[in-house]
Amino acid sequence: MRAYQIMTRPVITVKTDTSVSDAAGLMLKERISGLPVTDAAGKLVGIVSEGDFLRRGEIGTRRKRSAWLEFFVGPGKLANEFVHQEGRTVENVMTRNPQTIPEDAPLEEIVERMEQNGIKRLPVVRGDTLVGIVTRANLLQAVANLSRDSAAPSATDDQLRQTIMAEIEKQPWRPMGLNVVVRGGVADLSGVITDDRQRKAAVVAAQNVAGIKQVHDHLCWVDTMSGAYLDSPEDSRAKDSQAKTP
Repeated sequence: MRAYQIMTRPVITVKTDTSVSDAAGLMLKERISGLPVTDAAGKLVGIVSEGDFLRRGEIGTRRKRSAWLEFFVGPGKLANEFVHQEGRTVENVMTRNPQTIPEDAPLEEIVERMEQNGIKRLPVVRGDTLVGIVTRANLLQAVANLSRDSAAPSATDDQLRQTIMAEIEKQPWRPMGLNVVVRGGVADLSGVITDDRQRKAAVVAAQNVAGIKQVHDHLCWVDTMSGAYLDSPEDSRAKDSQAKTP
C-alpha cells in the first residue's frame, strides 16, 4: 500500500499568523495532535504539534535553568526558546521545513521515516501542494482493515476510494478526518462524527458509488463538549464477539 491509499484528506491546516490559542483550540476540537502550517499561497511551510505547547508562558511551564547553565547554552538558543515559549502566533512555535512524503510513498518508507525522525505524522505533497497527511492512526487503521482481508487494494479499488472520498468531502456533514480503504469493492469508512446521522449519510454515499459491493462503518462518534467517544455499532459488536470467544 502507498500513502495516497491511507492518507487523511482534506487536511485541516492553519496559517502562520494563526494565534497559538486558536491553533490549540482547533486541535482539541478536531481531536488531532498536529496541524500543517501553510503560507498565504497555500504552500506547506511548517507543522505544529502538541509538543510545541508544552513549554508555554501562559501555563507557567517555561524552561528554567541556573545562571551558569544559561551561560553555556548561549544567548542565541535562549532567545529562540523565549520566542517559542512566549510567541503568540503559530509562526513562532512551528517546526519549519517539516518532513514530507509523495503520494506514492510505500508504507514501509513512511514507517521508516517516522521512526528515524521520531515523528507521528507526515504531510503528503504533490509538488509544492499539500494533498493529505499520514499519521500513526492512519497506519493503525490500515493494519486493522487489512487484518480482515489480506488482499491489497487494486487500481480499481483506488479509483472507487477516490470517488467515495470526493463524494463525501463535498458534503457539509462530512466526517472529520475521513479515511476510506477499498479492497475488492468492499469499503471501510473511518473518521470522527459528532452526530450519529452523519454515519448513515456517509454509508449511503459510499453505497451509491457504482462498483461498491459492501460498506463497513468504523466511524467513531465523539461528544465535542466532554470528549467522550463511542465506537461504531459494527465495531462494538465485533469487540463484544471477541470478548465472548473463549
